[in-house]
Parts: sequence; C-alpha cells; structure tokens
Amino acid sequence: QVQLVESGGGLVQPGGSLGLTCAAYGFTFEIYAMSWYRQFPGKERELVARISPYAQIKNYADSVKGRCTISRDNAEKKVYLQLNNLRPEDTAVYYCNADLQERGSYWGQGIQVTISS
Repeated sequence: QVQLVESGGGLVQPGGSLGLTCAAYGFTFEIYAMSWYRQFPGKERELVARISPYAQIKNYADSVKGRCTISRDNAEKKVYLQLNNLRPEDTAVYYCNADLQERGSYWGQGIQVTISS
C-alpha cells in the first residue's frame, strides 16, 4: 500500500539548517509530483514546496523562498527538503504529500521541526 515515511526532524537553533527526507512506498514514484506541507498548532496545513515528477518545476511558499530547496531521487523513491537560515516561526509539523490523483492524496505521519535557542 502507499506509505510515506518522513525523517530528519528535530531541534535546531535559529539560523541553523535542517534536512528532511521522505521515503515513498507502494506507487510509481517517478510519475507523480511530490510536496512538503507544514502545520502550525491550530492552523491548517500549508504548502511549503512542491516538485514535479522529473524536478523540472519547483514551487515554494513565499515564506520559505530563498531558504528552502526541494529535491528528489526517483531511483531511491525519496523526496528531500533542505531548510536553511531557520527561524522560530518555521517551527511546525512537516508532512510529505503524494497526490496520486484518482488514487487519492496521501500523507506521511508528520515530523516535528522546532527552532529554538
């Protein structure tokens, strides 16, 4: 079945960097766009970044532009999110998402990222 497993979260000091990884299982990874979302307490999930199947197109939320890079490895079936110059307001639960169109939208379990000194 479809499964997305995030890793790499944790506690980082302001100004630091963090890399998140999402491993995908159970679908043809290379034909679907992949996304990272985040959710603040009491808020809906918001899109952080999205990458097209062969990484031709990358979209970023304005709040992370210039500080964030999304990438993917289709052979490894993984999507990555590199966050730099982190701020306390980046503290959130980060989710990997696969929109498999007719098959539905799938989410990872979420991973906590905390920016604090």
